[in-house]
Amino acid sequence: MIYITGDTHGQIDRFDAPALRKLKEKDTLIICGDFGFLWNGSKEEMNTLRKLSRLRYNICFVDGTHENFEMLAKLKVKRWNGGKVHQIAPNIFHLMRGQVYQIEDQTIFTMGGGESPDIEIRFEMNTWSDLEFPTRDELMEGVENLQKRDGKVDIIVSHEPPAKVKDFLLFKTHDDASITAINTYLEDVGKTCEFKHWYFGSLHMDKFISATHISVFQNIIDAKCGKPVT
Repeated sequence: MIYITGDTHGQIDRFDAPALRKLKEKDTLIICGDFGFLWNGSKEEMNTLRKLSRLRYNICFVDGTHENFEMLAKLKVKRWNGGKVHQIAPNIFHLMRGQVYQIEDQTIFTMGGGESPDIEIRFEMNTWSDLEFPTRDELMEGVENLQKRDGKVDIIVSHEPPAKVKDFLLFKTHDDASITAINTYLEDVGKTCEFKHWYFGSLHMDKFISATHISVFQNIIDAKCGKPVT
């Protein structure tokens, strides 16, 4: 089975969640950005990755805005379940931007990246990378891969939400974050693509916006039916 959760930000205790104990061998957990376990290449980080590599299920993630993109870019690009990936460990995969994967009986479109809400602070601290923005080639590859499937997938996984969803949530929460180009791109994807569920993690909230759009943070969601695992 396929499960979805939100940004983990390098917090290993997130994998102690009771719901994750139900995952079996060959199950897949997809993280909606800000994986955070590839950051500085330290010995401690390597030990943490080894712990994750011993889990019996696959761990996949789209990139968010708090990643070491330079480290990811140095990894060899491979093919996995129909799309491009960076493989970090036998069971850990970075799902690259604009790809469509066939995992079990589900087709999954992925688009990571975004714009850091704390971009000014991170720039001053020299921890910001312009690689957090999807490139034109990545965006166009996403369009082309969707067109090859007549604009039909089962699931969309992104870090950012489409523009109208983000605007609605920001209005409700009085957040001063802004709508960016990636939100507009995703809005266009939503208008031209048929899908059953869309999961995103950047807003750090567990909220069902509609029957199709789901903001996820700490919940573990059954990706196929869109319901939390308890």
